[in-house]
Amino acid sequence: MYAILSNIKIQVNEKIYVKDPEMTPLGKKIIENSILLIDEIGFDNFTFKKLGEKIGSNESSLYRYFENKHKLLVYLSSWYWSWMEYKLVFATTNITDPKEKLRKAITIVTEKVADDSSTEHINEAILNKIIIAEFTKTLHTKEVDQENKEGFFMIYKRVISRIVTIVNEVNPTYPYAKSLVSTIVEGSLHQHFLTDHLTTITNCNSSISTTQFYLNLTENVLR
Repeated sequence: MYAILSNIKIQVNEKIYVKDPEMTPLGKKIIENSILLIDEIGFDNFTFKKLGEKIGSNESSLYRYFENKHKLLVYLSSWYWSWMEYKLVFATTNITDPKEKLRKAITIVTEKVADDSSTEHINEAILNKIIIAEFTKTLHTKEVDQENKEGFFMIYKRVISRIVTIVNEVNPTYPYAKSLVSTIVEGSLHQHFLTDHLTTITNCNSSISTTQFYLNLTENVLR
């Protein structure tokens, strides 16, 4: 699967960036190091000035690629969900049993992520940590409705829609498939966060994974 993924260009809405960072060495350097820096200091403390100092580039050169740091975070999020969609499609394409397909899909979107060596400038394991900690900041803004109209969250919504289709195959009469899947996808990020930081209010830990919880939840809900 990873050999196939390495030959596919991850697609991100061109309205999110000023210049496609995947097209130049500097752009890739910006993406690679923004992931490392956000993981190190958090998105709230992250600035283009700090990123420029880290990569030895003028702050102004970063604005040639992204209008602001919010757009950069939306880009990273879109890249992540696009990569996740490819994983989801390749892992479930040849599975004929809907229940098995759903278990596979839930596992992919809820498990902790390992780095994919086929993408040299992006560490998916660290990017996963950023999505867990910062993803809601791409959505919980005053501009969310306009950005949604412009398609900023299309890939994220498409991941959810793909899993909704599988839920409908498992149980066509279940009336809350969209709510269930969006709860699983975003809720799993929250459970990972709780496991790492607020352990007393989650049952997920080193012995009980977030994936196990959502597999159990889905199985019981769709009976």
